[in-house]
Amino acid sequence: MSGEGKVVCVTGASGYIASWLVKLLLDRGYTIHATVRSLNDPKKTEHLLALDGAKERLSLFEANLSVDGSFDAAVSGCVCLFHTASPVLFSVDDPNAQLIDPAVKGTLNVLKSAAKVQSLKKVVLTSSLASVMLSVKIPVGVVVDETWFSDPVTCEQTKLWYHLSKTLAEDAAVKFAKENGLELVAINPGFVIGPILQPTLNLTSEGILGLIKDGKDVFPDGIYRLVDVRDVATAHILAFENPEANGRYCMVGKVVRSLEILKIVDKLYPSLGHSERYKDGEGVEPVPYNISSAKAESLGVTFTPLDVSIKDTVESLKEKSLLSF
Repeated sequence: MSGEGKVVCVTGASGYIASWLVKLLLDRGYTIHATVRSLNDPKKTEHLLALDGAKERLSLFEANLSVDGSFDAAVSGCVCLFHTASPVLFSVDDPNAQLIDPAVKGTLNVLKSAAKVQSLKKVVLTSSLASVMLSVKIPVGVVVDETWFSDPVTCEQTKLWYHLSKTLAEDAAVKFAKENGLELVAINPGFVIGPILQPTLNLTSEGILGLIKDGKDVFPDGIYRLVDVRDVATAHILAFENPEANGRYCMVGKVVRSLEILKIVDKLYPSLGHSERYKDGEGVEPVPYNISSAKAESLGVTFTPLDVSIKDTVESLKEKSLLSF
């Protein structure tokens, strides 16, 4: 058990990626200080407390991104901070209050708490592909990698506030870590799918549900940069465990068009009737670009095959009575 005797902190522990991170850390023997917004909300706590090993090695802490010092107790005595807490919203009325401040100030608030803890040397930040891909029009045939950075001005001009919040938060975290002697690794996942542990439907799972149920595309170009939630959680742990881990890691198993997703769904679940949505023999156009998985693989990540992720997503949605057939 690689985590035996090690205490780590996971912020935003009730979220989609974080819930899996807590589960996999417990499976590896870690002791976890997990933060949630409210200890009185069973939707945030019950699924975590039900995990194997939780009784013995999981402590929950209430903390709020906008309250200075509210993460002090949770990070105390930890050797690593996994900072996943950040709002995921694609439609907002007040971008600063709803997205940018909680992402940027909240990240700095958490890191300030971490910098006070002598035993804590490493931070693994849940960033996003949103902080990688938005600067220039992506040339056809290119392979996007970790050297790409989104441009805040472009994010602002195009009113992509979520992209802006993740770009600014990652940038602020990198600067703060450098100035305060913390080692920081960023994990930059694409569109996350796979089984759901938490009781509420997160944004990407809602998006994939809409596509499967009604053929509703999340993206105007119908291109999805998919990654399995279990692979993303595993990458976080490997980023801590591997002393060579550095910088940022793009996490995308496959770039696909929505038509390809629907064809896989139709093959696995013909009773959903997806083949009526597209003409027989209709080919899937090749995607215009790809995203490098080389750095993630060098960390030890093995990407889950797409059909497995899709099957497990559908089964999970079915189990939660969100999809019936």
